[in-house]
Amino acid sequence: MTAEEAQLKAAPSALCDIEDMHPHSRQRLAGFLACALASAFWGCGFFFGKIALAEMSFAHMVLYRFLFALAVLLPLLATHRPHLNAHEWRVLATASFLGIPVQFLLQFYGLSLTTVSHAALMVGTMPVILAVGATVFAHERLDATGWIALAASTTGAALIAFGRHATGVGEPSLAGDLLVVLSLAIALFWILLNKRLMDRHSAVVVTAYGLLLGTIMLAVWVPARYGLPPVHHVSMKAWLALAASGVLCTAITTLLWNWGMTKVPASQAGILLNMEPLMGSLLGVFVLGEHLGPTAWMGGGLILAAAFTLTMHSKTQIAEAVAAVRE
Repeated sequence: MTAEEAQLKAAPSALCDIEDMHPHSRQRLAGFLACALASAFWGCGFFFGKIALAEMSFAHMVLYRFLFALAVLLPLLATHRPHLNAHEWRVLATASFLGIPVQFLLQFYGLSLTTVSHAALMVGTMPVILAVGATVFAHERLDATGWIALAASTTGAALIAFGRHATGVGEPSLAGDLLVVLSLAIALFWILLNKRLMDRHSAVVVTAYGLLLGTIMLAVWVPARYGLPPVHHVSMKAWLALAASGVLCTAITTLLWNWGMTKVPASQAGILLNMEPLMGSLLGVFVLGEHLGPTAWMGGGLILAAAFTLTMHSKTQIAEAVAAVRE
């Protein structure tokens, strides 16, 4: 094959790569939709979690959530061999440790101290955390529009967190809100480590085996630290909430999110996490009867405006992909 023939053969591949990076390409659109749908489902997690928290501790609620999720993923574990090497197993174990026992126990302990609407709205900080992490660790570049949108999102989260807080039971608290934010900072490493693994392995393998490892860790730690989870005297309402949080808000959402992350840059996908505060706050206000003050509504508006701006008008690039096409 001559050099000219090789260039002609490679040209369609390069054009496909360029098309994939176009913000309105079919692949990117599918990735955005998957991440947005996952985020919307995640937004129901605080709602279902609050129902279960009325009858059990946060740690037992998290354990049951992941046991239900694992039950759904068992067929995938049976049909998909992992084919990970020793180093990749260590990366997956680290990601699972940070993303499941550490993140979720912190997050739902925070939820036990605050309200569903406040906890959900605090997720608005995650796109900022993820964009910074993707820039530093994944070599993605966010343009000026993207950074302005992320700054607005951060301002919105600050308005929610540092607005007026009550001190009674069932009221929002600064400690609970900040614990949720801390859990999201830890989740950054879960997301980025999983994204690295998905460069070589399918989203199904990374999701299923990652959740398996994380659930095993929970099953060891929670009974040892907090005692055996309750079985008797748990209402059907709580069991249904636990099942919904495991199946809908964990297994399905993680599969959708990890697949979407293979199609779009992490820094832009992260802003779609703001579908979670939208869903969570609406459920908290209109279903649980929670109250949001003026600053919280203003902050929520900033978060959602930032999500729309970044998704529709920002052009994020992945440095390695751009370099590969230019070569």
